[in-house]
Amino acid sequence: MLDSRRKFIKQSAIAAAGTYLGTMGISAKSYGNIIGANDRVRVGVVGFSDRFKDSLLPSFLNHQKELNFDIVAVSDLWNYRRGLGVETLKSKFGHDITGCRNNDELYGLKDIDAVIVSTADFQHATHAAEAVNNKCDVYCEKPFAETMEDARMALKAVKASKQIVQIGSQRRSGNNYHAANKFIKDGKFGDITMVELSWNVNQPGRWRRPDLVAKLKQEDTDWKRFLINRPFEAWDPRKYLEYRLFWPYSSGMPGQWMSHQIDTVHWFTDLKHPRSVVANGGIYQWRDGRRNWDTTTAVFDYGKPNDPNNGFQVVFTSRMHNGDERPAEIYYSNGGELNLNTNTVSPVGGLNAKAASAMKMQPNLLPELKLTETVEQVAASANTGGDKLTSAHMRNWMECIRSRKQTNAPVEAGYYHSIATIMTNAAARTGQKATFDEATQEVMVGGKPFKY
Repeated sequence: MLDSRRKFIKQSAIAAAGTYLGTMGISAKSYGNIIGANDRVRVGVVGFSDRFKDSLLPSFLNHQKELNFDIVAVSDLWNYRRGLGVETLKSKFGHDITGCRNNDELYGLKDIDAVIVSTADFQHATHAAEAVNNKCDVYCEKPFAETMEDARMALKAVKASKQIVQIGSQRRSGNNYHAANKFIKDGKFGDITMVELSWNVNQPGRWRRPDLVAKLKQEDTDWKRFLINRPFEAWDPRKYLEYRLFWPYSSGMPGQWMSHQIDTVHWFTDLKHPRSVVANGGIYQWRDGRRNWDTTTAVFDYGKPNDPNNGFQVVFTSRMHNGDERPAEIYYSNGGELNLNTNTVSPVGGLNAKAASAMKMQPNLLPELKLTETVEQVAASANTGGDKLTSAHMRNWMECIRSRKQTNAPVEAGYYHSIATIMTNAAARTGQKATFDEATQEVMVGGKPFKY
């Protein structure tokens, strides 16, 4: 989307060059695309959140001058954050920023080419769909969706558009993760037999915003618009700002943390979702009125559909009352392990020669090797600054807006991680095994689709 002045310049240039292009065998449309590559991409911010301010913005700033991107507007329902966004962005970019009370006002500006969505978890799918329906490219934070209804709606909108979408699963832009993906898909690792995922922290205030909660007044925001399609509840500033603690505004651990790690399972194996999930846990430490667990264990069965002779187990564990802030991802095969914390493949636990001989099998020990020279560590905090993974992921999105190529984390990645997180949430909230119905694209528990 370009403003009238940019359109005039481009159209004039195309017209002037028309005859020459014909002799060179290049169409005017192709030349228009070349000229377009020099236009500044004008970006709007949907939600001036801490995640945007402290991580996505620094990552954007790392590349915006080189790639000729600019931020021109910010939409936030709360007047305090909207004003803070205008002030912060004006200081960073050196020009006026348009503050919008809602996304209708943002897209009404008519000169926004792309948006960065960093709103509440349950709003991501709706805001991504709004963006592509307004012909804007999108960087959409994860989780992509917290219900299958929202996931299907947003997937359909994106697939019907020509917009570039990057889901905020930044591991997909990490060199060590790409090396692991190649190592597994090249058949060097052997069949995956199990994956252990963990994400442990010890922060009493994790996802709490008491100072902001005290500042927020209902008359300063739009509670009805905030709720979108969720069942109406009376005004509660905690649910507005501390939404990660409260279903149905967030699933908590599955949507916030597991979505990152389970996405690598899908990526490395080309599987779209688990065959089944069971979960257990509870609120064992932080009894502060939250609805979402502070301790979770989920167990997944992965493999080809309807093939009991094929598959592996994934276990995700998470706690908020004891942890070292180092999310762990370890893949196991009969020959050893692939550890994405240490960035190594090793024969640890693998079938050695003596054991293999006794079993009349061939030894299957993996070699000791580094996946890449450097380890791109994943931080447990959401506010990581312009860390390498997020910065690389933001750059990939920006480059794909220029090239119109598929991003590292396309919309399907978000749709598939959403199936897994919704299955986990369904199992946690019902105490039953969750499965997935391919025909209806519904998460099922107790023979019924999981809703709220």
